[in-house]
Amino acid sequence: MFHLKTSFARRVALGALAALALAAAVPGSAASAAPEPVEWAALGDSYTAGVFVGSPRPELGSTERDGCDRTTGAYPNLVRAKLAAGPPAGRTVKLTDFSCGAATIAEIDAARQTPVSPVQPPEGGWPSVDAQIERAGLSASTDVVTIGVGGNSLPFGKILTSCLILGTGQEDDATPCRDAYERGDFILDPESIRDKFQRVFREYVAMLEAVHDKAPNAKVITVGYPTVVPSDAAACDRQDTTELAADIKDAETRLSATRGDIAWLSQVNTELNAIVEDATDLVDHGYAYVDVAASSVGHDACQPRATKWVEGVCGQAGPYWPSDLAVGLVTLKCSAGNRATLVHPNAAGHANTATLVEAAVRKALT
Repeated sequence: MFHLKTSFARRVALGALAALALAAAVPGSAASAAPEPVEWAALGDSYTAGVFVGSPRPELGSTERDGCDRTTGAYPNLVRAKLAAGPPAGRTVKLTDFSCGAATIAEIDAARQTPVSPVQPPEGGWPSVDAQIERAGLSASTDVVTIGVGGNSLPFGKILTSCLILGTGQEDDATPCRDAYERGDFILDPESIRDKFQRVFREYVAMLEAVHDKAPNAKVITVGYPTVVPSDAAACDRQDTTELAADIKDAETRLSATRGDIAWLSQVNTELNAIVEDATDLVDHGYAYVDVAASSVGHDACQPRATKWVEGVCGQAGPYWPSDLAVGLVTLKCSAGNRATLVHPNAAGHANTATLVEAAVRKALT
């Protein structure tokens, strides 16, 4: 009797071991399956790439450098580190980042881009690169796409430079830049600011649809711009190049935007974010918008160095970044150890954006 019971128990035990061995050998079985990593693609312009925050990625001297000025301090890398420390739903995250300084909306989804990095450009300039959705290899397996773009399609940089030029010598409350862009100036820019907004909206919607076509299963998160300039320009020092003034190389003139135009630039900043949010809602794919502006109020380019999250025309940057930079037909010159930062987020600004984007990514994956 004892022998029979033992034999029966032994057969049961051996059967259980065999079942476990079979489960271990079957792909996708509960015993062996590990969660697939999250495939995340970060797309965008210089506000995503980082440009001068942290160290260049790829590193200086690398043959893989492409002129896009991605850096280690950019918010996608900060978010990646946070997700690695606490994987969402137990899944590791694989980041593919092909954001690129100066990218327009069209260069996210359709057009090739010729990068413009001033850092160690090759002889003859940087070769063009494919649209970012192609470089990032978006596909049905892509889980998350974050996109921060739109400013260069206005283009905000040219508008700011125009405000610096037109405001020089003008009264504080004058609005020569606003006036020119609202009517559409034949010499400066024949496209009015209202026409620009409408065009950017159409381009943004088309871009999101193109992303959906490439990555139909992805959760897409659009990222707005921070508060670059204050709505109340009274605090701005019109002669401070670390705010919204600029010196021209080999010239005695200091360019300076009027406070009236600075307040208008704030409205442009707000409208651009509204366009991104509205376009995100319109495509109706369940995409999410990250509002960066609200949390960055009071940290604009006109604030003291310890407070600002956006550097001014000149500001703090890595030693590899130039102090003189050609912008259109003029070359801006920065002094006193400052670099040509051209109203871009600093390390604190990227840290703030990273906090918001991390929360959005985690929400998208749960």
